[in-house]
Amino acid sequence: MLVRIVKMSFDPSKIEEFLANFEANKEKIRHFEGCNFLELYRDQNNTNIFFTYSYWDSEADLNNYRHSELFKNVWSKTKPLFNAKPEAWSVDKLESLD
Repeated sequence: MLVRIVKMSFDPSKIEEFLANFEANKEKIRHFEGCNFLELYRDQNNTNIFFTYSYWDSEADLNNYRHSELFKNVWSKTKPLFNAKPEAWSVDKLESLD
């Protein structure tokens, strides 16, 4: 399993637009082949900073999503809203405690 973490910083005036786009597409992203989990987080102190966490069966599944029409559509609406370059990490989950 691969965990994808993406940090995004938005122009404060564009946050509602981002949230509307996420709301419209979150189920499609979550149910994209190979995606098993999707969460959106918001920083408590810098409320214009958001993170997505998604779990993928493999890097190939993530890459299939990143080259899909769904991603191109979501990203084309998200990218203009940033006020800083997004950062992304692909990590392996080593442990999870409940």
